[in-house]
Amino acid sequence: MTSMKYLITNPRSNVINHRLILKVLGQLLMIEAAFLSLPLLVCLIYGEHDWTAFAIVIALTFSTGLAANFFSHPENRILKRRDGMLLASIAWIVFSLFGMLPFLLCSTPLNVSEAFFEAMSGFTTTGATVIRDVESCSKGILVWRSLTQWIGGLGIILFTLTFIPTLNNSGSLMLFHAEATGITHDKLAARINRTAKMLWGLYSLLTLVLILLLWCGPIDFFDSVCHSLTCISTGGYSTHNDSIASYESPYIKTILTLFMFIGGVSFSLIIIAVRQSWREFWRNDVFRTFVYTIGVFYVMVVAAIIYRHHYTGWQSITIDPLFHIVSAMTSTGYSAGNWEGWGILVLTLTFFMMYMGACAGSTTGGAKLDRLLYLAKNFLFVVRKYVRPRLLTSVDVNGQHINEERGSEIAAFIFIYTLLIVVGGVVLVAEGFPIVDAFFSSFSCVSNNGLGAGITGITGSFDFLPASGKWVMSGLMLAGRLEIITLITLFTPSFWRN
Repeated sequence: MTSMKYLITNPRSNVINHRLILKVLGQLLMIEAAFLSLPLLVCLIYGEHDWTAFAIVIALTFSTGLAANFFSHPENRILKRRDGMLLASIAWIVFSLFGMLPFLLCSTPLNVSEAFFEAMSGFTTTGATVIRDVESCSKGILVWRSLTQWIGGLGIILFTLTFIPTLNNSGSLMLFHAEATGITHDKLAARINRTAKMLWGLYSLLTLVLILLLWCGPIDFFDSVCHSLTCISTGGYSTHNDSIASYESPYIKTILTLFMFIGGVSFSLIIIAVRQSWREFWRNDVFRTFVYTIGVFYVMVVAAIIYRHHYTGWQSITIDPLFHIVSAMTSTGYSAGNWEGWGILVLTLTFFMMYMGACAGSTTGGAKLDRLLYLAKNFLFVVRKYVRPRLLTSVDVNGQHINEERGSEIAAFIFIYTLLIVVGGVVLVAEGFPIVDAFFSSFSCVSNNGLGAGITGITGSFDFLPASGKWVMSGLMLAGRLEIITLITLFTPSFWRN
């Protein structure tokens, strides 16, 4: 009651709370420094010289965070809507700026544009890489690449809400909505930080289970850990140049396909199903759509493989196409073979898979099936309404009514999402990229997918992009991860007007 009275009577209540934002960013940097200690430990275990790079970065990151936290004295600790939106955007940029430092100082250094691209691609779980020879990197760098994706999987802000007491107030809801994906946001508990803890608990448990399952197969413990971090986060970074194809193991492909699928399901739905009944999965409109869509794509891809005479055994029409479909739809971006050789139809279908994405509330990118399901239902509603003007009904997704205001937001998102893909493609074409490669790369970055085709495909990487192109694609990755609206709002004059 006191805090609400303060907000009403204080004439500066509409001013952005810069000091509190700076204080939270300082605490975030100290958390990032703690994560950086893990690859430092790996370097020491394997006797790699990159431990010095991580030690320098940890010292710089922690001291900066400590200073920001110590010298920031906010007048109040209430985050308003604008504060939450600004913090949600800045946090990803700050994490990437400090997260790129190991790539600059390691034994296989990148330049600034490459390092920022790699870090942003990691934290946004895009998985596009500028490192042509991943296997030449130290194990410390490989662990850090995997960790960036695992941290960004559920979201930096969601992780923040779990561990920073400063945000356990009304402002936490603003942060949750600023970063959470989809058209509806499920609270599993009365307090947002409790919801965040439950989601991160499930996320961590699934990661541990996947590590153990992979370790039981033809893969060592180090690779099991790295691929588990990047699989459940649907990020797609690998420790090998040929990605998952380097293992040639049906077991590995099957396990990763299963957990990529899990990563594409709403984590809130998983918790609700565990608490109540497993039938909750099939009662969920979006989950059913996810399963049916995978089935339709599977039939079409297998038909294309057989038609183009790429049948080479039972794996080529079972595990391989299913692996590719789930990898593309969940925006993981793993490659298990030369899927580009399956023909132009599969390439076109992959565009659609990347565009659609999986379920909201998961770790995936793309437009999200929730939004597309709403648009499909709304289209049918408009057709019925045209025939029967007096028809009284509503458009529901998962039993929740989507009002006209929310419907307008969905339409605006789809429009801007598509527009950004076009703009990114045009920028790359203007810089000399072939048109298919340019638009596929832009598609890959906006949808946080990481799959490449042609120049950036299986045998290539995004290092072919010029420096300006890397910065543009980094911006598109951030826009895609924050679901566009949050980031674009910062560029409107009304946002900064008190």
